[in-house]
Amino acid sequence: MSTTTEALVDAVTREVLAALAGRGTGGDCSDPSCQGDCAAHCSDRVRGVVSSGAGRISYSGDGAEVPRDLAHFIDHTLLRPDATAADIDRLCEEARMFGFAAVCVNPTWVRRCAQNLRGTTVRVASVVGFPFGAGTTEVKAMEARRAIRDGAREIDMVINVGALRSGDYDLVRRDVEKVADACREAGALCKVIIETALLTDEEKVVASHLAKWAKADFVKTSTGFGPGGATVHDVLLMRETVGPKLGVKASGGIRSTEDAREMIAAGASRIGASASVQIVTGGEPEDRRN
Repeated sequence: MSTTTEALVDAVTREVLAALAGRGTGGDCSDPSCQGDCAAHCSDRVRGVVSSGAGRISYSGDGAEVPRDLAHFIDHTLLRPDATAADIDRLCEEARMFGFAAVCVNPTWVRRCAQNLRGTTVRVASVVGFPFGAGTTEVKAMEARRAIRDGAREIDMVINVGALRSGDYDLVRRDVEKVADACREAGALCKVIIETALLTDEEKVVASHLAKWAKADFVKTSTGFGPGGATVHDVLLMRETVGPKLGVKASGGIRSTEDAREMIAAGASRIGASASVQIVTGGEPEDRRN
């Protein structure tokens, strides 16, 4: 990494962490545990955050009592390796029925989803370098182009976590840049999964900054297959880093409606959810994790 890049990353990291630490308590929530980032008991506040630009969240758990007007913030997700064609067809039908923003599936199912959802507003998202992010840049870019050719309009790529933790920031930036370029060529969105559970706060800031620098459209917390998922703290940190224009997708380990609302209030623009139907209907949860 060049001296200039290192100095820039260090400056941004210190600025973001200082800003986050300076957030005081606030809001008018009736919950005494609220620290200014809780929307669990404040539906109007959630809608206010959404109207200010919040976009989507990833969800895997038992949802209940989330208003249906939040459905279009949800990526209806099924990344389980043993998912069948029938499971994928049902995913698409549910997405169509409830008006979810997108379905998110493994690359082998993209063409089927695109066919199922033709003529609807539901987009098809797929994953690249999933779930470890340890593939080469060339393969990730090729994987993105193939998914886009099959009908994907959003790509959720995993960064090279090992390179990031080794301090090879130029490699990480190039990795994201090549996939983002492939997406931009076809008018698709590029979301960058940084796998927050494996990183320090400083590394989360650096990863988010590098994704923004590489012209990605979103940063995303987790694959759903790592050692942990999204937290309000991580979403706040990522939002503070990337600013108001980039999307922030909270994903992994979100187990309740209250968790989802807190993520939105913290600045998440999308929720990737495998229990999406339960979120909008208040039904019983299914065992269908991301």
